[in-house]
Amino acid sequence: MGLIHVTVALRNNSDTKKKYEAEFLVDTGATDCLAPAGALDKAGIVRRGKMVYELANGQTIEYDFGLAEIEFMGELTSGRVIFSPDNTEPILGLTALESVGIMVDPNRQTLKRMPAVPLKKTARN
Repeated sequence: MGLIHVTVALRNNSDTKKKYEAEFLVDTGATDCLAPAGALDKAGIVRRGKMVYELANGQTIEYDFGLAEIEFMGELTSGRVIFSPDNTEPILGLTALESVGIMVDPNRQTLKRMPAVPLKKTARN
């Protein structure tokens, strides 16, 4: 499957005039969003805690996280954003995608809107 990128704006929940906007890699293997720490600091996103994350190579590392408004594809949500090293590509994680009803279409390598955001689990056969 190819890489999918989408323009994302991150804002501090209390001061929405400042923002960090960039092309983010859509990563359905990542739960949270991730962006360069320096850019998040400039946007006024406040560090709220630390969390241990597992990287794709199996290594675990502790990162600071903050809470931010997340806007992409005309949709708005909020969630946890990881303060990553400044040379890291920003990532849009699965939680943000699912919270606004957007999913990855692997056949077309695009993002598509679900007809409705599910509020329950579907039965498995």
